[in-house]
Amino acid sequence: MAKREKVMRMSVEVPLWRALTAYRVLTMLYAVGLFVSAYDDYDRPGVAIAYYAVLCVWTLATLPRVQNATACTKRFLAADLAIALIGIVLTPLVVNDQHILDGGPTLPSIWTAGSVLAYALKGGWRWAAFASTPVAVANLLERGAPARDTVHNVILVWVASIAIGYVVEVARASERTLARALEIEAATRERERLARDIHDSVLQVLAMVQRRGAVIGGEAAELGRMAGEQEVALRTLVSGGLVPVSRVSEDEAEGAVVRAVEEPDDDAAGDGPVDLRSLLARFAAARVSLAEPGAPVLLPPPAARELAAAVGAALDNVRKHAGEHARAWILVEDEPDAVIVSVRDDGPGIPEGRLAQAEGEGRLGVALSIRGRLRDLGGSAELISTPGQGTEVELTVPKKETKDARGKAGTR
Repeated sequence: MAKREKVMRMSVEVPLWRALTAYRVLTMLYAVGLFVSAYDDYDRPGVAIAYYAVLCVWTLATLPRVQNATACTKRFLAADLAIALIGIVLTPLVVNDQHILDGGPTLPSIWTAGSVLAYALKGGWRWAAFASTPVAVANLLERGAPARDTVHNVILVWVASIAIGYVVEVARASERTLARALEIEAATRERERLARDIHDSVLQVLAMVQRRGAVIGGEAAELGRMAGEQEVALRTLVSGGLVPVSRVSEDEAEGAVVRAVEEPDDDAAGDGPVDLRSLLARFAAARVSLAEPGAPVLLPPPAARELAAAVGAALDNVRKHAGEHARAWILVEDEPDAVIVSVRDDGPGIPEGRLAQAEGEGRLGVALSIRGRLRDLGGSAELISTPGQGTEVELTVPKKETKDARGKAGTR
């Protein structure tokens, strides 16, 4: 039975857009009411009536534009602000001088604040500051002099719009954080469910095959050994916390979206950091133990892939030189300034001078596959071996060096 993707939408912006819609309608009616009540102050009422007709038609026709951030386009915002500015500039041409001296309202009155608030909801406090500036200039030009009431109103609109824009930015960041937390929780629940199902079925079957193969012997013993390796690898996968979660959409009209867990696509990974643990998890087996931090170990993709390849080369050397029955341990350490991966085995060790002899004979596995990879990343590979006590390879990748190397590669 196919599973349906569960989608949850959440947004604190929706009530703000609804409030803006109501504000625009109410302030439109308020501006018309002021005109009717102060009709005697207008020397050219015909011009005012024409402006209010345009204002009413525009406000009602564009109500769908102020439903969400997607519908509220830049072109609409520019046209909306232009209508407000035209009304302010027209005011001295249609009213008498006494109306201006008494501090009477402009043609759009407080409807203008709705245009500025739309900028704040759409783009945050920077957009609000940008829209408030021409409104302030138009109001000062309309009065002819910076009167006290005019300056007070201008500053009030400026501060209020910037504050609302800042609140919107904080709300959006909080939404993304909450959505991310919900996705992680959903991924954890799914991983736990899979772990229970796998433990009750697949892992038990693999364990049984391993035991029975060891008892029967022959080819069955080899099959049992392989089943044991797969059991360890699968157990590491379902218990290691490596299930990725999908990214949160930041451009949804109705708010952040939480979706089901998705597998990562290597080709679509882009330039984002990679969790080294997910690349090393495939090396875990019956005779290879992986110890890693509980938190992601993030590296640029090229550095993570090269470091994982170096670990693979070290394990290949263990199998070739320490024997099929040798055990190996991988330890991942995430330090503040570097990532350190140690690969240790319990084999017979490397006799002194053997590495130099191998390089002289043209066998450059350690020199190129391990040290060469780390050198290209600005890191190092240290090999410690004592005859009879095994071998340890310590791979170090400085975090700063990997970032610098990534930046230089992008400028070529």
